[in-house]
Amino acid sequence: MGAIKSSFKVALAGSAAASLALLSACGQPPTDKDNGGSGNEYGNKDASFKACMVTDSGGIDDRSFNESGWEGFKAAVDDNDDIFATYFQSNNSDDFAPNLSNATGRDCNIVIGVGGLMEKPITDIAEQNPEQRYGIVDGHVDAENVYSMEFNAAESSFLAGYAAAGMSDSGTIATWGGMQIPPVTIFMDGYVDGVEQYNEDNDDDVKILGWDVEKQEGSFTGDFEDSSKGKSLTENFIAQGADIILPVAGPVGLGGASAVEAAGGDVSMVWVDADGYEALPEEYREFVLTSSMKNISAAVQVALQNAYDEGDKGGRYVGTLENDGVELAPFHDFDDQVPSELKDQVEDLKEQIISGDITVESPSAPSEE
Repeated sequence: MGAIKSSFKVALAGSAAASLALLSACGQPPTDKDNGGSGNEYGNKDASFKACMVTDSGGIDDRSFNESGWEGFKAAVDDNDDIFATYFQSNNSDDFAPNLSNATGRDCNIVIGVGGLMEKPITDIAEQNPEQRYGIVDGHVDAENVYSMEFNAAESSFLAGYAAAGMSDSGTIATWGGMQIPPVTIFMDGYVDGVEQYNEDNDDDVKILGWDVEKQEGSFTGDFEDSSKGKSLTENFIAQGADIILPVAGPVGLGGASAVEAAGGDVSMVWVDADGYEALPEEYREFVLTSSMKNISAAVQVALQNAYDEGDKGGRYVGTLENDGVELAPFHDFDDQVPSELKDQVEDLKEQIISGDITVESPSAPSEE
């Protein structure tokens, strides 16, 4: 099992966290809107500081990292009316480079890309424009003008896996992802190790389908757009007896949610990135056991203010349980069903991770360097 290892500290480095901006079609200029949340703009257009975001695919309302990043942008604008925000939407990875270039040419004081798949295009454009501030969410770019914001989501997913194992009636749970990239597999690694820890602590044999930590092999839809693939994968795992599902796929996870709802209350799920109980459509909320969250919005807000204050251009932030960068969401509607003993075990594990007595490891975890 890969969960309990010698003590390891995930560092918080650099000045403030990198940030996301707003969404628009590839290469399309920001719409001419008034203050507020209309179109792909937010804030006072007469503000002196313009913050721009290039989204990953999936849309600004993906119930996941794009949406969480935009919430951070709006919070920064709400706190400082001299900041104006806009975003450029990427419908697929081919849009990343053109959108980054477009944002760079539109007098943006900071341009932030969302998602680890943007590491290469952000590296390239940052080298071409050394005076421009850039940032990346869920990725690491080693450049003096790029602020990298990463999250050790294996820690929060470890707690989620432990809780899911303790709440499974069938003794089988599952996970699947959108694409096999580090920001996805880090959740799956922690989740599986949490299940194994539960089995060890409670002399149980809860099975986990969909991901093999040792082989780094598992089930993926291959994208973050087609929710029908997520529904099919989830239905397959339910047919194999899984009664708690962890989809790590942004909006594709909505397909999984629809399959969970169709199971008629016999199956629940764990969400990622945001608190699914609050982020998902209302009809799915009663099925959300908990969520493995990344506090993207708060980190993004700090990043924007840092850029506004002309703080360090580069640097790095790693969110952990210790610095509240990742966390386990409340159990919400399941709170009365979760045994107090299980709640105590999860809380104790959290404290052990924070203290360094337990280290949750993943090949996809942010490095210490």
